[in-house]
Formats: sequence, structure tokens, C-alpha cells
Amino acid sequence: MDSGSFPTIPPLDVQAMEQAQARWATRAMPPGALGRLQDLGVHLAGIAGVCPPPAPCNPVVVVFAGDHGVVADGASAWPSEITAAMVATVSDGGAAISVFAEVVGAQVVMVDVGVKTPLPPDPGVRDERVADGTASIATGAAMSRGQAEAALDVGCRIASELLDRGADCLIGGDLGIGNTTPAAALIGAFTGRSAQEVTGAGAGVPAGGLDHKRQLVGIAIERAKACTEPLEVLATAGGLEIAALAGLYITAAEHWIPFIVDGVIAGAALCAADALAPGTAARAIAGHRSSEPAASIVLGYLGLDPLLDLDLRLGEGTGACLAFPLVQAAATALADMADLPEPG
Repeated sequence: MDSGSFPTIPPLDVQAMEQAQARWATRAMPPGALGRLQDLGVHLAGIAGVCPPPAPCNPVVVVFAGDHGVVADGASAWPSEITAAMVATVSDGGAAISVFAEVVGAQVVMVDVGVKTPLPPDPGVRDERVADGTASIATGAAMSRGQAEAALDVGCRIASELLDRGADCLIGGDLGIGNTTPAAALIGAFTGRSAQEVTGAGAGVPAGGLDHKRQLVGIAIERAKACTEPLEVLATAGGLEIAALAGLYITAAEHWIPFIVDGVIAGAALCAADALAPGTAARAIAGHRSSEPAASIVLGYLGLDPLLDLDLRLGEGTGACLAFPLVQAAATALADMADLPEPG
């Protein structure tokens, strides 16, 4: 995918949304009784371009994994080798996202887009490796332009394949030790916020290391200020799995398919996706509010209201996956609830 090939994302279908509003007003309940589920139903109608919108029944969680050179600079309390171990855990069905996906009836696709540790052949892991992790954002750009484009293309291709096979709701997940550092840098770069505002502890920093992590994020934000286009920002401050997530979101938006966004890593990817293909974020469903500070900054910046607020900060797509039944319920209620009874 080159910088000139990003699709034009159509605006939400206003007519379908107006029809959804009118339909809610005639359902068998007091006006507004389903609260924010009604707003979600209207949003789904706008995404699908039809009222009532189809209720998704074939959700797929795509977990992209990649490593980050900035871990060697003290960005995380955990070594990069943990990423490979967690990829295996997802493949074996033992990760939190594996459990939650089973609960909601979602398929999980595990994708290696840039894990540093060589992975053994595993039929449960799709090999789409662009590089063995990124370079450190503390010393230079995380990726070359070509690597960023290749990782974006991974997300776009996988989304297209899944949609062709009948997926009707995409849920993006992430794995990558140290990935809250580039996520914070990207969010700071795209929203204009400072390293102090966007940097949280993530999965853990070395003792007394939050100030050091903020310094690393600040270096990357400053470097990104010299960038002249969104793809360059993504390559400078981002990550391979973040770029792949952005590609997934853009493709779902292009095809009028709902996609549910997870936490702070996903939020960074959505910022990049919306900058590359404006209008992508308007079609996003915010699954939850991560406890990472930059997550709320993204939600405010993109005008998204999360469905859940459970103090989650795991990633993997967990919060987005848990929100799927609400998406399904909103669409089903709008379609199947009875008409308001006539007086008398």
C-alpha cells in the first residue's frame, strides 16, 4: 500500500440513521428506554447504510503481534521474549482473548507481523512477518516507510480475506511488550498532547521508570513533529502491529462493516487510520475505556463514547470482544422488537 492508495471513506448514511431514530420511536417501550443502546443501533444503521442494520453473527478477532526496539531502552519491566510466549498462549487457546472470544462466539486469528523472537511453525499463527520488531523510537524512526506500508497492507489483506469469508464484525487485538510506549508517542503526535499527558505505566515499567518512559515518548513526539504526512508519523513513532491494526480498520470502514476498537494500542492505530483515510474513526465502535491515560485522550479526540468502562488494560482485543454482545443486541433489538401497541 503506497501513500496514494488509501481509500476514501464515505460518511455515515444519514438517511439510514434518521430511519433508525424513527424506528426506535415506534418500538414497544417508553421513549429512550434503551438509552445508549439506541444510539448504538443508530450508529450501526449509519455504518451499514440500511435500517434496520444487520445484526452481526460472525465476529472475528484479529490479534497482531510485534516487538519494539525501545524495550532495550528501558520502556518496559518485561523482556521482549514474553511477546513470543503470549503468541503461543493465544494459539493454544489459553489467553484472555481466547477465553472471551469463546464466550461471545468469535473466531480468533493470531498474526505474527513483527515478533523479535523466532517462532516455531504453528498452524495457529499466521506468518506475516514484516521485520523482526521495530527499531527504537528513542534513537530514530521505528520503521522505514516501506515497512510501515507493508504492515498496513497486512491488516488490509487479512481484513479483506475475512470479509470475503463472511466475517461481519472485526475486532482488532494486539500483542507486543513495550507497545504502550510507541502508542503513547503516536497519540501524542496525532493529538498534539504532551508525553506527560499520554504516558502511563502500561504492563509495567522498571522501578521509578515512569519518568524515563515519558522521556522516551517525548523524544519520539518531538521527532514526529518534523513529519509532513500521516504515514511518516506512523513509521517514525509507531509499531508493526499498530500499523497492521490501522490497515484492518481502514478496510472494514471502506466496506461498511462494523469494527470494534479496543484499548490504547488500538486507539493509536485508529488515530493513524483516520489520518490516513479520513472518516475511518466515524465508523468505529469504541469497545471500552482503557485505564491507560492516552486511551481517554484518543476517545475525546475522535469523538467516541466507549460501551464499557471496566478498568481493563490488557490489550489483545479483550475489551472490544466483551463489547460485541452489546453491538449484536442493539442491532437485533432495532430489527426485532415489536411495534408500539396502539392505545386501547
